[in-house]
Amino acid sequence: MRAEDAALWNDPAEAQKLMRERQNLEDNITAIRGLTRALDDNVELIAMGEEEGDQAIVADAEAAIRSLAGEIRARQVATMLSGEADANDSYLEIHAGAGGTESQDWANMLLRMYTRWAERRGMKVEVLEMHDGEEAGIKSATILVKGESAYGWLKTESGVHRLVRISPYDSNARRHTSFASVWVYPVVDDSIEIVIPDSDVRIDTYRSSGAGGQHVNTTDSAVRITHIPTGIAVACQAERSQHKNRAKAWEMLRSRLYEEELKKREAEANATEASKTDIGWGHQIRSYVLQPYQLVKDLRTGVESTSPSDVLDGDLDEFMEAALAHRIEGGAGEAVADIE
Repeated sequence: MRAEDAALWNDPAEAQKLMRERQNLEDNITAIRGLTRALDDNVELIAMGEEEGDQAIVADAEAAIRSLAGEIRARQVATMLSGEADANDSYLEIHAGAGGTESQDWANMLLRMYTRWAERRGMKVEVLEMHDGEEAGIKSATILVKGESAYGWLKTESGVHRLVRISPYDSNARRHTSFASVWVYPVVDDSIEIVIPDSDVRIDTYRSSGAGGQHVNTTDSAVRITHIPTGIAVACQAERSQHKNRAKAWEMLRSRLYEEELKKREAEANATEASKTDIGWGHQIRSYVLQPYQLVKDLRTGVESTSPSDVLDGDLDEFMEAALAHRIEGGAGEAVADIE
């Protein structure tokens, strides 16, 4: 930081933010220079080994270059998680599509999948709202995922997810197709000012459902806030206190409106928003097939897994990394694939 920038510290919060950005840039530059030097050095060793006919040197240098791929991928992912709100915690909503018990069970499977994914990454999950299905599964749920770059990782999961399997609820053991939607938006802090006039919202209270203790259903403690101009609705029933649920719902609504503003700056998000309008055929981002074969396929990136059980147990990083790369123009994700 130049000496003449001393006035910057008149605003300590802004100064700290700029210093963090500066340090992050310096760390990235240092790491990239180190990777470049290592690559150049090993390319020279290969040339030397081939010139001298020393295959051992060539093999060692090639192995060293392959080992750089992991470091490059980690650096690439860090770059892809550098968006405005990527470092923030994240809200994640799941809604069952048409189809009754089948879709509600599928929504519950997705809830478990994302919970397990978060646990694998050392993140914490808090259930804010849940509506149980009539027979099994859930109609909807909202969770708060707390952890490093939670929103950055999860943001490409918004969309419709499709399941094909032999239904455990069908006495004739027929194959069923179910849909559920996922919606992800970042937690915003108090430094981001979002003004919401009281006249723009409708606030409803109701009795909570699902787990929560013996008193959870005895009062109208759950709160739903609807933003009338946009139709966005959020709900919270995590606390027994209506006051606390109301405060959390306001935070969620601010976050949703902030996410709406972020989407306006990203042309890619237009298709994602459109996919939210219909939980059904033609709008899915990923298919999970359990019968007649085993396959999970992301329809945006083409990434596949022949082990749906692992994916449904939270093994999602490969899909998320590819989707993040897909959002960056120029196909940033293809560079590492070429090296490997």
